[in-house]
Amino acid sequence: MAKYVYPAIFIQEESGFSIRFPDFESCYTSAENLSDAIAMSEDVLCLTLYDLEEAGEEIPKVSKIQDIKVSENEFTTLISCDTIEYRKFFDNKAVKKTLTIPSWLNTMAERQNINFSMTLQNALKNELHIN
Repeated sequence: MAKYVYPAIFIQEESGFSIRFPDFESCYTSAENLSDAIAMSEDVLCLTLYDLEEAGEEIPKVSKIQDIKVSENEFTTLISCDTIEYRKFFDNKAVKKTLTIPSWLNTMAERQNINFSMTLQNALKNELHIN
């Protein structure tokens, strides 16, 4: 899980834009205008990278944008993706975890009405350097 930046090729068409990522075989999208094309390209890139991370597959090496050849109706730009932020937004379901703590610590925490789930979440975010 990390932040990524990959080059995308935007192809101007009559109905808008088609976008493909040369470093990914099946990562492409389209949109009617440039603003939507950028948003859609960010989304499809994050989804592709998320799927690769979940499957434990290798993340492709990033091509140099200057090495990508395009036609007259095409241009390249860099698109960024933060799969941690993507996970926070799209994979936010709660999962139950069972843990073991000393009895004395449990008693003290319950007396203070400490929310165990929230405390564990905060500790994990801190340990993983996620805000």
